[in-house]
Amino acid sequence: MGTGLIGGSIGLALVARGWTVSAHDADDEPVRRAIELGAAHAAGVDADAEVTFVATPVGSSVEAIEWALRHTGGLVTDVGSVKTVVSDAINDPRFVAGHPMAGNELTGVEGADADLFDGAIWVLCPTPGTADEQAFSTLRSIIGSLGADVVALTPERHDELVAVVSHVPHLAAATLMTLAADRSVEQGTLLRLAAGGFRDMTRIAAGHPGIWPDICVSNRDAITAVLDELILRLQRVRHEVASGDRDGLASGLGRARAARTNLPARGVHPEELCEVRLAIPDRPGELARVVEIAGDTDVNVYDIEIAHGSEGDRGVLILLVEDADAPGLIEVLRRHDYRPRIRALS
Repeated sequence: MGTGLIGGSIGLALVARGWTVSAHDADDEPVRRAIELGAAHAAGVDADAEVTFVATPVGSSVEAIEWALRHTGGLVTDVGSVKTVVSDAINDPRFVAGHPMAGNELTGVEGADADLFDGAIWVLCPTPGTADEQAFSTLRSIIGSLGADVVALTPERHDELVAVVSHVPHLAAATLMTLAADRSVEQGTLLRLAAGGFRDMTRIAAGHPGIWPDICVSNRDAITAVLDELILRLQRVRHEVASGDRDGLASGLGRARAARTNLPARGVHPEELCEVRLAIPDRPGELARVVEIAGDTDVNVYDIEIAHGSEGDRGVLILLVEDADAPGLIEVLRRHDYRPRIRALS
């Protein structure tokens, strides 16, 4: 549902892996084009679909998800970059909130790419009222087959993190770009002097502006908190520049350089991961509880598997986490009365 860049890319990736895909959109033209490009086989909503990806703008996603849950019998997920408002509104075990951290500056189905999700992070946000264990496991498998690395986070934790790494950077880039554009009216050669650094920093400002008002309103609390902190830090830098504080500037720039140099490479190597296994009661909300504990401990869960026993009311939850994070997670889980153990990947 929704045949723009993300919806079209999902369609192309699914078709390439042998799925039969139907496409639906408020406008018939992108659906027709999606079929021409091979991102779908047919127009319309398939009531028997195994999974429905809702790829509509954030502002209309709740309504679209509710519609999909009423008119299809399979799993439903979405792709929006704000998760709390969606998870608060939807209470259905067939729904799993999601967000692929992928994209480009192209817009519409014409920019769709079957390899868009290869190596990308795709966040899933199970909650007590949604995403029963079987739904989560099935969707995780489907998304993993598209080449994405699945990370499980709570909706609140997701929104806090994307405000820092996605939403505020876009606003900052757009603001700097408009500042330069306004100055260029008086200084005609300014934009002609824009070198690689300026172009790299403002690249994301080329994204489609239509999606951002909904994102900013839906995630306003997290975004304004990060903007407030950014403004304070810019004021500190302003003071250092105005006062000629060479040491302060050098220290801040040095920390920034070190942090940028140490950014993790896209994805995590298998040799850096291990399994944390723990028995859990077979009851609704248990998966979401463990994911929330991991998020509160600042541990990313790169994969989840649930192994149900043939007898009894307990299963084994298997979390794939980084080696360095496992001891801390083990300690916190034990404080919550779980009995986890670590297993190295062979």
